[in-house]
Amino acid sequence: NTREYADNINRASEILLGLINDILDLSKIEAGKLQIVEGDYSTANMLKAAISGIEMRAKRKDLEIKKDIDETLPAVLSGDEIRITQILNNLLSNAVKYTETGSVTLTAKGKRAENGFFLQLAVSDTGMGIEKEDIERLFDTFVRLDLKKNQNIEGTGLGLAISNRIITLMGGEIRVESEYEKGSTFSFWVNQKVFDEKPSV
Repeated sequence: NTREYADNINRASEILLGLINDILDLSKIEAGKLQIVEGDYSTANMLKAAISGIEMRAKRKDLEIKKDIDETLPAVLSGDEIRITQILNNLLSNAVKYTETGSVTLTAKGKRAENGFFLQLAVSDTGMGIEKEDIERLFDTFVRLDLKKNQNIEGTGLGLAISNRIITLMGGEIRVESEYEKGSTFSFWVNQKVFDEKPSV
């Protein structure tokens, strides 16, 4: 019917736009032209925006979205909110894609140090997990792992590679813990400045 055709066209457009944006980001990174633009942002609003991007897809699969947010996180941080949201969107989207039952959890906490404030974020799922020998290849460009099992899952294999490089540009690091067929946790930290000390919640 007409509605179904329209939905399919809309979804195809979203996939194509996502692919174009990924390739543009990758091109900028490889040319050394991707800039980290810092500004003040609401910690709570940033986390809320990241989750809102996957809520509908999670609901369609009956997945529970869990939040474990440290209530003492500063209300306002200074950093590149758009890029951090992009990374979280990618990790959350992947978690929903590769999880058929159970939940996806966003964890946010902070750690103060002499040279700044480390925002620590993690996305955990109860999905299919990653085999040990595949973990080191996760951040290569255009790599899709376990293709036979994941043949119906959309994506270019660029998201994690781009996220890893953006995190590195922000002076941070990403880590992966996974147990095959039981789930995965992607965690990363970035150094931010504290603009408003009062708690975010």
